[in-house]
Amino acid sequence: MAKYLLLKHYRGAPAAVNDVPMDQWTPEEIAAHMKYMHDFADRLKETGEYVDGHALSPEGTFVRYDGEGRPPVTDGPFAETKDVIAGWMEIDVDSYERAVELAGELSAAPGAGGRPIHERLELRPFLSTPPTITG
Repeated sequence: MAKYLLLKHYRGAPAAVNDVPMDQWTPEEIAAHMKYMHDFADRLKETGEYVDGHALSPEGTFVRYDGEGRPPVTDGPFAETKDVIAGWMEIDVDSYERAVELAGELSAAPGAGGRPIHERLELRPFLSTPPTITG
């Protein structure tokens, strides 16, 4: 088994075929999209391929260690994640080909007008062993 992360993007990936932002969808369109996502996850739970998944809020806080005491908390910069990553699903599958198959199916979640979004999902494998450093 190999673990993969399916990343959904707010922006940054090539535009989806049905490229209407979710904040412009009707409540019924949002409900249909969420149902598709839940049904997809439930099917993968039955096959043992689902590990975890979450949607992310566009809000966030930047935190860093700045010596002793309370770390400074600010609202940025977030260009790499806050404005880009909308959520993820972690899967554990038998092969890369199966991961690609599932990512393609998830890409067909319905969007505006009930039509499939056909969004591009980022498929990222988890490292199974740490990289070897020579030098």
